[in-house]
Amino acid sequence: MLPARLTNVILPLVVALISVGGYFLFIGDYGQSVCAFLQGHLLRSGWKGRFYSQVFKMPSQKLKPGFRKVQSFQTDYAPCTMTQYVSERSGMQVVVADRKGPKINGYFTLATEIFDDSGAPHTLEHLIFMGSKNYQWKGLLDKLSSRAYSGTNAWTATDHTAYTLETAGWEGFAQILPVYLEHVILPTITDESVVTEVWHIDGEGNDAGVVYSEMQAVEHRSTEILDLKARRLLYPENVGFRYETGGMTEALRVLTPERIRQFHRDMYQPRNLCIVIVGEADHENLLEILDTFEESIKDDIPALDSNFKRPWVESAQPPALKESIVTTAEFPEEDESVGEILIGFFGPHCADVIATSALNILLTYLCGSSVSVLENVLVEREELASSISCWWDSRPNSLIWLQPTGVETEKLEFVEKRLFQVLKDVVSKPLDMKYMTECIRREKRQVKFHAETSESFYSTNIIADYLFGKRDGSTLKDLASIAEYDVLEKWSDEEWRAFLSKWMADAHHISVLGKPSLQLAIKMKGDHEARIAKRKEELGEEGLQKLAQKLEDAKTKNDAPIPPEVIDRWAVPGTESIHFIESDTARSGHAKALGLGPGRAQELINAAPGGKLPLFLQFEDVPTNFVHITLHLGTAQVPVHLKPLMSIFSDNFFNTHITRDGQQINFEQVVMELERDSVGYDIGNSRQLSDGEGYMIQFQVEPEKYAAAVNWLRTMMFDSVFDPIRIKAAIMKALADVPESKRDGRSMSSEVNTAIHQDRSTLTVARRVLVKAVYLKRLKKILQKNPDQVVEWFKTIRNSLFTFENVRVLVTANLEKLPNPITTWDPLSTALKSQNGAMVAIPKTSSTLNDEGKAPGSVGAIIVPMTTLDSSFSVSTAPGLFSFSDPRLPSIMVAIGYLESIEGPLWNAVRGAGYAYGSFFSRNVESGVIHYKVYRSPDASKAIIASRDAIQKIANEEVPIDKHLLEGTISQIVVSFADEQSTMSGAAQQNFVQSVFRQLPKDWNKGMLKRVREVKEDEIRQVLKDIIMPCFEPGKSNVVITCAKLMQEGMETAFKGMGYKVQTQELSHFHDDYGLDAGDDEDEDEDDDDDDDDDDDDDEDDDEEAYSDEGSEEDED
Repeated sequence: MLPARLTNVILPLVVALISVGGYFLFIGDYGQSVCAFLQGHLLRSGWKGRFYSQVFKMPSQKLKPGFRKVQSFQTDYAPCTMTQYVSERSGMQVVVADRKGPKINGYFTLATEIFDDSGAPHTLEHLIFMGSKNYQWKGLLDKLSSRAYSGTNAWTATDHTAYTLETAGWEGFAQILPVYLEHVILPTITDESVVTEVWHIDGEGNDAGVVYSEMQAVEHRSTEILDLKARRLLYPENVGFRYETGGMTEALRVLTPERIRQFHRDMYQPRNLCIVIVGEADHENLLEILDTFEESIKDDIPALDSNFKRPWVESAQPPALKESIVTTAEFPEEDESVGEILIGFFGPHCADVIATSALNILLTYLCGSSVSVLENVLVEREELASSISCWWDSRPNSLIWLQPTGVETEKLEFVEKRLFQVLKDVVSKPLDMKYMTECIRREKRQVKFHAETSESFYSTNIIADYLFGKRDGSTLKDLASIAEYDVLEKWSDEEWRAFLSKWMADAHHISVLGKPSLQLAIKMKGDHEARIAKRKEELGEEGLQKLAQKLEDAKTKNDAPIPPEVIDRWAVPGTESIHFIESDTARSGHAKALGLGPGRAQELINAAPGGKLPLFLQFEDVPTNFVHITLHLGTAQVPVHLKPLMSIFSDNFFNTHITRDGQQINFEQVVMELERDSVGYDIGNSRQLSDGEGYMIQFQVEPEKYAAAVNWLRTMMFDSVFDPIRIKAAIMKALADVPESKRDGRSMSSEVNTAIHQDRSTLTVARRVLVKAVYLKRLKKILQKNPDQVVEWFKTIRNSLFTFENVRVLVTANLEKLPNPITTWDPLSTALKSQNGAMVAIPKTSSTLNDEGKAPGSVGAIIVPMTTLDSSFSVSTAPGLFSFSDPRLPSIMVAIGYLESIEGPLWNAVRGAGYAYGSFFSRNVESGVIHYKVYRSPDASKAIIASRDAIQKIANEEVPIDKHLLEGTISQIVVSFADEQSTMSGAAQQNFVQSVFRQLPKDWNKGMLKRVREVKEDEIRQVLKDIIMPCFEPGKSNVVITCAKLMQEGMETAFKGMGYKVQTQELSHFHDDYGLDAGDDEDEDEDDDDDDDDDDDDDEDDDEEAYSDEGSEEDED
């Protein structure tokens, strides 16, 4: 704390000196504090000068370092060094996981424990960004971050809140870190910010607010209802895990600012904060920053020796369950045919590395794949569920979850009992120890793989240890090795069965049977309408006007402009500290037509023995311990009427019998051998390769299994057996998933939009859920009556896909250690049938458009009401770019980036006004269209109007382009390029996409960055007028809206008022059977999930993951 003589006498003189252009040199014990005091004082006073400070410490007066190194160690399974520090002054913990790459990821984590459903933890996740003690401007943190190649975000979990700082390079991270930490520890939390960010009543009497809208959209989802019901049964009232930390809407409506402030005082203390950093960190600089930061806040935080109880660890622990409980929870849904089950058990302490690793392996053994016990019996053989998910939550008493989904409602009780019969049967006889050993070894391989490829691997483990581990670092040290898997390989059959018996098969548990209820959906709708009507009556017109004015006053105060000179005090960092991962390209076979690689990789491939045939092979040389294989397959040659079958074909691809040496090998054996030979494998749409019309098959293996992976590819392509029983199993699983998929308002808006604008012959249209809903029911009947016909269709798809000219291969590996990189492919290349022609062209996305897609506007607005939605979603479509060579591309990249900036035009117009949780433009450059999407909106029409008006004002120069926001936009484009190369496999795949699919030169990113930096303001305004504004103009755009039933009339009125032609349709209007005829009785049960045609609709709510402070979401390239 500064002495009174400093604050009352000397500092005012210093301030006066600075204000007339003077300088000062302050030497002594209080140098750091003086600088912190002065900067805060000057910023708050609105001083318009520039502030440059440097603390000079004399050798004898050097500030004593506040952080002690607890430990440092290297992990023996991946190239990473972990270092742990602790502050002797505040108790703050710091853990750094050093690993190479362009990104620095920070997770500022607080253990947050509460004993009610108020949602206070969740509200802080939003309020932290509204300003801090010395930086009292909403949006300053985000604007500074965007200029420093950084992005901020946050999430709220049941047991912690984490604030993230994701930066390209250390320099930007270091610049933002102290500002960010002050926002976390010393936020303003004003009444006005609570009004807009948490909850308010708008001028029409409706509930609104960012947090409220977010929770309103998820509160009535089946998963949320079952989860909360389960936790109420597992935990008593004195255990925080019982409560909904996101906030129940009823509780959010009465939550006060003071309650939020008190929760912040209780939990947001440095001794309850762990700074987790993953990336190439400068430790000396980091500790200097943290020392200075701690000095600046020491007078605002509780003393380290004051009373404080460590959340979760020193709190009451839940008692063991005394009995098993089976109960029912209803969720709103029109389709009452399919429900789900959630089963919970208490498990071992999460810091017990042997027990939790054993738990991971046991869950893999039980339900990790189609050959795992529960999945195999209940899904594959008895067809009682579409899937069985399993996971566990890290806690002092961990929670083990099993979740059968896609269960026929009338069979819920039976399936729950059957699951436990299977578990008890497993325990009663010897396990398949050969398969168990394979599960252990595969789990070990996957740990190594994820440590190398996942950005969240280290942070997830470090956060869990901080929350529940020992503070002396001993449990964190468990991350140094994965020797626990060696221990578990020695476990006997008896030990494994005893473990299963203790924690699951013979343990008390809770089972929640989730039953869909149309009556509940109708009741909820009626209750909501009655509550709002009563409120409006009580408030009257005068009361509503006062609330509207209160909201406007809050927005005015919150949105006070940041003085430009404040932002200017932080320079835009250089890019020297951004260390991009370089991947060296080499090509062979038909891939050589794209040109040879320039470096050592091509020399290695040229020196390797050549293959028998010129298969299209691109190699990417990176220092990885694994081999990543990706095969791309076009679908243009698949007959159109069979394209709806592609989802079943791909689901069946790795889960089918094969023929080997004249003998049929059943699918269980196939899957076991695949798992033995790989780290992972998959087949799916190739959208991430910039081709939504293709498929890709992926393998990740250790180098010694390279040849085995290629042989598996050949086997699954040509030796697979299309067994009607296996095909039926895939159909039944897919059909069981349809009702749940159709509850998703966001994905349904995209599906309807796709049907309107893309050609029916495309895979994108054919693989929609709204096609599966009809097509697969008919397919099931045909399979029963004429299985040979269906088998022939599958053979036709195989022959269409697996041709020599239709296969493009990417191999990512350390080429120095990869034996026979080319000849290893001979077994596959010689099996592929050749059409003796050129490579099959990869279609441009724009070629998939139908006539409406090529010239949007004639359809107008389509409103799709969905009974159980509480919010609305929209997709607006207008003409866009067709090529990466379009000279307008740099301008459109900057324009969209500018509009979408956090605290930018759309953020303030839409999210800031409470019109939606978020909105964003699509990023698919070659699609020929541009999409503007609004999600989780209490009224999408208002969000669209607000967006249109905000953009129009910028285009017409009524609102100037903000220089700092523009600088931040350029920096964020740099970050987007770093994101594409954040891991070794990611950098390699990006090279593949750029060269093969986009046909761009390797230095395209560098050239584009140069062009982006040269974009002028007039060019931005021009593309706003030419490309962006048509998204909001009737006759030039179409709009699809999915919304709650009660919103239908208002939406129709609003879009007619905008000038759109309006039509209202049920989801069933967009069904398509692709001409599949199941015979005379084909319509007998096709409307099982579509009673909406007569009354209400058939779908529920929306999307998203945990409660994250995510401003926009990009789901396109």
